[in-house]
Amino acid sequence: MLSQSQRQLLLSIARRSIEAVLSGSRLDFDSVETDRELSRPSGVFVSLHTLAGDLRGCIGSIQAVAPLARAVASSAVNAATRDPRFHPLRPDELASVKIEISVMSPIVPVESLDEIVVGRDGLIISMGRAAGLLLPQVALSYGWDREAFLSHTCTKAGLEPEAWQNPECRIERFSAEVFGE
Repeated sequence: MLSQSQRQLLLSIARRSIEAVLSGSRLDFDSVETDRELSRPSGVFVSLHTLAGDLRGCIGSIQAVAPLARAVASSAVNAATRDPRFHPLRPDELASVKIEISVMSPIVPVESLDEIVVGRDGLIISMGRAAGLLLPQVALSYGWDREAFLSHTCTKAGLEPEAWQNPECRIERFSAEVFGE
């Protein structure tokens, strides 16, 4: 678990990274002091929401490929400028966007559907070349039960909603420490 000050620093890094890129520059990481926990590699997603609560961008990595602070910075910039579902964020929109960060736990295969706990777990479903991921908070926000969560994750992967019942379908779960502004 991250401390409140670590969470606040990561939220500040996310916002400052977006501000920098929208003004044509980059966040100077030499001026950012991070501790050991924020320097360890971690998977992370950054979600942007309008003040009305609508999704405005969400991008991240399930794999721990960069130190947490840097992963937050790059995911925030990508959520603001590269989410293909939305046009890039304009500088005048930034003040009306709230940032949410999801720090990923390791991913584990689901051996039994009973292992999946809605609200605690996020899901990754893949079959062949198709794959989809939904964060733990998505199922809660829509009031889904386990089967609905599985079906919507399949749909996100471009699969039929009941594909999770296919023995060839791979189901994995993870938890996330979620916090935001």
